[in-house]
Amino acid sequence: MKVVSLHKNYKSLIAKANKGNQKAQHQLFELFAPKMLSVCRQYLKNNALAEEVMLSGFLKVFTHLNSFKFEGSFEGWIRRIMVNESISQLRKEKKLQFKEEEVLENSLDLVAYIETEIEVNEIQKLIDQLPSGYKAVFVLYVVEGYKHSEISEMLEISEGTSKSQLFKARKMLQNHINKENKISYGTH
Repeated sequence: MKVVSLHKNYKSLIAKANKGNQKAQHQLFELFAPKMLSVCRQYLKNNALAEEVMLSGFLKVFTHLNSFKFEGSFEGWIRRIMVNESISQLRKEKKLQFKEEEVLENSLDLVAYIETEIEVNEIQKLIDQLPSGYKAVFVLYVVEGYKHSEISEMLEISEGTSKSQLFKARKMLQNHINKENKISYGTH
């Protein structure tokens, strides 16, 4: 009987890919591309553009593979590159717009949770409808788990603006979901 490891050790695969082994690079791409396309898609509405940004991100992954120091997860390292590539694409298209505002810390709790039976695809469509600044902060905070201080650095905005954008994104999503629920339950 052959024992199979539950956790893959990518160290040798990464080392081979770092030396230019195309088979190893292809294996890494095949392993991580579906998840990373999903990451890029969170930021970019267009599937083709998300795929293009993901490919650009993988080019950076393989170009800078020697900078991965095996501290933390390899997937997390790749994910960070994909997030940065997606944000760079939004900046290049001048689609990131923020309105500088301050929101009181406790006002974020007003729309902290959305209870609904909406499908994941429907939620993605609702997220896609958010203004670019709201969407970027929402995805970075809620989906990726970044703190407001990190988001403010990444997007070159104040922490207050980050909090404001998140508050407004949550409120807008909650309003859209409430509207959808009223329509689906026949009350509107």
